[in-house]
Amino acid sequence: MNGFDAVLLSYDEPMANGLHRRLGRVLGGTVKRLHGVRGMRRAYRLTAELVDTEQFFLADGDFAIDTRFPAADVEPLADGVSMRVWRAVNPVNGLTYGYGGLKLIRRDALREMGEAVDVLAALPGKVEFCQFTAGTTRFNQSPYHAWKAGFRECAMLARGSEYGMNDADARTRVGAWMASRDGDFAAYAVSGARDGIAFARDAARDVARFDLLNDPAWLLEHFTAAHGEQAVAG
Repeated sequence: MNGFDAVLLSYDEPMANGLHRRLGRVLGGTVKRLHGVRGMRRAYRLTAELVDTEQFFLADGDFAIDTRFPAADVEPLADGVSMRVWRAVNPVNGLTYGYGGLKLIRRDALREMGEAVDVLAALPGKVEFCQFTAGTTRFNQSPYHAWKAGFRECAMLARGSEYGMNDADARTRVGAWMASRDGDFAAYAVSGARDGIAFARDAARDVARFDLLNDPAWLLEHFTAAHGEQAVAG
């Protein structure tokens, strides 16, 4: 596996077990897993304590790696670069960008991570975005997960990207989420996008409230209030 450890970070994703096995087959080694940790910042920081290599692959629990990903050819991060992000295909709107993509990340950068709603945007040092597409982000595994993805991403885009994305790119991505029509539970992704934009409009200047985007219990409660408990699993 080219000298890099790997971790799959999962919380409640229905397909996480299978995607964990797939990641191990493609990367060619044992992929460690951190599951069910409450608090997104805490969970990301804890991944750094599972690995033995200073740089390691990090994948979310809904990431389906492309079986053709050239793991053996991956080069280490250059000095001053804290993370490299490979692109992922969005299954409901066809966009391909860093959202939900595979990461190569420095353990020390996670330990020194600051505060940001988009958690990994608070890493020290530079972030390198790779144009190679590493897989698909399979967030649309249930109505709730599709809604949550649209809600969180569009709330952050509407508030303003913490990676310094320009407004035109953010509007394009929000528009694509709002027009989602492909794949499973696309209508719930659209609903989440609308709800996320409304949430950003109301909460953008309230840092504590906006950070509820990283609270899974609050997100689930917000979803069920709108769609009912029967919609959680589909």
